[in-house]
Amino acid sequence: MTTVKIALLGFGTVGSSVYQTIQTRQSKFERLIGRKVEIVGVLIQNEAKHRDIAEGILVTSSFEELISIPEIDVIIEAINGAEPGAGYLHRALEKGIHVVTANKELLANQGNALRESADNGKARLKFEAAVAGGVPVIGTLQQLLQVNDISNVEAILNGTSNYILTEIATNRVSFQEALQSAQKLGYAEADPGNDIDGWDAFYKLMILSDLLLGQQPEWTQVARRGIRGITLADILAVESAGWRIKPVASFRLKEGKARLLVEPMAVPAGHPLYEVSGVDNAVFIHGDLAGNLKLQGPGAGALPTASAILEDFV
Repeated sequence: MTTVKIALLGFGTVGSSVYQTIQTRQSKFERLIGRKVEIVGVLIQNEAKHRDIAEGILVTSSFEELISIPEIDVIIEAINGAEPGAGYLHRALEKGIHVVTANKELLANQGNALRESADNGKARLKFEAAVAGGVPVIGTLQQLLQVNDISNVEAILNGTSNYILTEIATNRVSFQEALQSAQKLGYAEADPGNDIDGWDAFYKLMILSDLLLGQQPEWTQVARRGIRGITLADILAVESAGWRIKPVASFRLKEGKARLLVEPMAVPAGHPLYEVSGVDNAVFIHGDLAGNLKLQGPGAGALPTASAILEDFV
């Protein structure tokens, strides 16, 4: 039986979860694809730090050393930020190595260029995990776009922000207390700006724009406001009217013109995002033929992201 060889870029929360899942589900992968799956290399930042990685697997901080491993079939990328991941993935795709990535900032900045590199190398670029964690938004939209015209998408794309707003509303705590709870549970980074200032959801919305329109608007023309500054008083005032504040990313297409925005919004009872709480993400889609569809599930956490990565891999 031939073997599929995988290299992992990054061994943080997501990368290590991908590694553990592959190692513990070998028989399932063999049944699914008819081949053994082998992790042959892991790219890390600090070689002095101990990691629970099996002997025989190259662990290196040098991408040059990693990319020199003979006959790598797939690279799974789980690095934060647009660089250095973009340079690594262009190299891999041009070389004909398939790529699965969860890196939303990289795709928002380099998505079209990466697709060109994939075409040049006759490789595949898969990125379901980059938007909404384990919720299969990309695959659903790609399926719908074959026939449907999509005119409206409303979504919660950042589980950390949704958790913080839910925590404030449920436990009547301050924004800072809710943020600290999110950090303690691993939903928010020590520097939470990417989440609470709306950048994470913004990058994901740009990926959806590429998918829906084939292009992105000028970033400066898209309203982006995070949840930083939302207070318990704000939430109580909205609740008194029977509404809830949700971190919404939206896409609306009317008469050929697209309007995209990321901002906290008050939504009434009955709105498709009203009941979405905790770290859940949700995407509400209107297709002219399919009608209204709603996808919902965990948008933060290692295992949901690893799930989307490995489904793409299969």
